[in-house]
Amino acid sequence: MKKIAITVLGMFLIIACNNTTKKAETPKETPKAEKVVTKNYPENLQKVFNAHGGIDTWNASQTLIYEMVKPEATEKHVTDLKSRKARIEGKNFSIGYDGTTVWLAQKDTTAFKGNARFYHNLYFYFYAMPFVLGDDGITYTEAENLLYEGVEYPGYKISYGDNVGDSPEDNYFIYYNPETFHMEWLGYTVTYYNGEPSNKVSYIRYGDWQEVNGILLPKTLTWHKTEDGKVTGERNSVEFTNVSLTNKTMENSMYERPADGVVVPKG
Repeated sequence: MKKIAITVLGMFLIIACNNTTKKAETPKETPKAEKVVTKNYPENLQKVFNAHGGIDTWNASQTLIYEMVKPEATEKHVTDLKSRKARIEGKNFSIGYDGTTVWLAQKDTTAFKGNARFYHNLYFYFYAMPFVLGDDGITYTEAENLLYEGVEYPGYKISYGDNVGDSPEDNYFIYYNPETFHMEWLGYTVTYYNGEPSNKVSYIRYGDWQEVNGILLPKTLTWHKTEDGKVTGERNSVEFTNVSLTNKTMENSMYERPADGVVVPKG
């Protein structure tokens, strides 16, 4: 599984909208349907997948598109669910992953503020929960219940094998409603720019869902504050609109580096 290294400084500073020249979004039918293989997951995690439409339905999908609404701007994100190729269109910049390298194209050096390599799939992994937790290379262990406003949410700790992704030291924690099995919370640790992991867990609440092609996807993600390791009040939210989930692939040109794009190195 291609993982993200989540940076502390860049997460909430990156603002953008769709003003750059865009590649034509010409979808094409997937030439041949892939055989869906059902893996064995912890029993209650499987129930979470089922409550959100089923991981087999997710695995049969090909392309995810959504727009992120922020106070200053809107971004458009396109991701190929098989190759994890990606493209982001923002205000005076584009970011992409062509399957090999991450690239950045911008009108000037101030158009994008942040690390494009970290950002290119940052929100995809948040948005595509819980299904990205069904990727390869994952170890599941039961986590201590999360308590919020008198309600206990059971969950699982998600950890990764060595050499899985850019930062296998990262951990995720998924918490679900014990009655509906809908995902309610995501906890995650971060990796700093110097490569040092942190034990501090940040929390996102998933409480507003929309059905898209048989799959439940979030309308909003809400980050919460913590105090002494306990989840407290809301910090900020991000809204998602114009969501599309299809079994069609985009043309390769969608993800290719443009003439004015530069490769973003690791580190």
